[in-house]
Amino acid sequence: GLWDLVFAMAVVVFVIVEGLLLLAVMRFRRRGGEERRVKQVHGNTRLEVIWTIVPAIMLAAIAVPTVGTIWDLSRRPTGNVLNVSVTGKQWWWAIEYPDLDPPVRTANELHIPAGRPVYITLTSEDVIHSFGVQRLAGTQDLIPGHETTLTIQADEPGTYLGQCREYCGDSHGNMRIRVIAHEAAGFAEWVAGQQEPGVSPSEELAQRGSDLFLRPDLCIQCHTIQGTTDPGSPVGPDLTHFGSRDTIGTVLENTPENLRTWLEHPGAVKEDSLMPDYTCPVETEQGPQDCLSEDEVEALVAYLTSLE
Repeated sequence: GLWDLVFAMAVVVFVIVEGLLLLAVMRFRRRGGEERRVKQVHGNTRLEVIWTIVPAIMLAAIAVPTVGTIWDLSRRPTGNVLNVSVTGKQWWWAIEYPDLDPPVRTANELHIPAGRPVYITLTSEDVIHSFGVQRLAGTQDLIPGHETTLTIQADEPGTYLGQCREYCGDSHGNMRIRVIAHEAAGFAEWVAGQQEPGVSPSEELAQRGSDLFLRPDLCIQCHTIQGTTDPGSPVGPDLTHFGSRDTIGTVLENTPENLRTWLEHPGAVKEDSLMPDYTCPVETEQGPQDCLSEDEVEALVAYLTSLE
């Protein structure tokens, strides 16, 4: 609504100013000599008052609804509100639904019910980020050690694309966000699926991948699979339902081929990614880390894609 008002006023100003400019060009274009000189109006009090008061009135007309909209957007919504916590990290989004029982944790894809206000509490773990999904709301900064808030609402089901809008390092351009709005029943179904623990693999290849994932020197160092013997560490995204996500690392479509590419060379996909490249010798505090073989990568792909 604010956009429509400001745009309409801008159009009116444009038409008036350009109209006067064209009128002046057309009216004086054939005159010559002294007649071509426009009559000076310096010191014309009436004109000076007009072109001072009119812009002031227009600015006031814009300022009043702008301030009112800012207050409306900053006010905590009431009613059937969904509360979500989002933490910005280099270069991904940790998302949690704290009011759900049990809580749901995911990454990079914010699922919401359409037609229902969503109150997001935002913070950062490292540097300043900025959460922005332009079709749903403006932007809001995520500041380390400080909480900010933002209310969004999708009136229609669909996928709404967003982006970190505060430069935050080498992969700032790859720090993307998807907001996926469901019908009420679809959102309830998604929540129920996310609240289930990670599935136990039934195929031999996926079981090998699970064993690799839980190896103390590999994936479980940074990632979490709910329901496993080791809950892991929250350094990286929770991967309990990784197979149900649309994207890998915010930048690739979630397919086995892209997952294989990501596991082999994450830094090539997402510049300066904090995830180590396990296909090459990795130096750790304990010394060189063995590389993953092609068969081991295939096993991890089979396991992760099974985590629906």
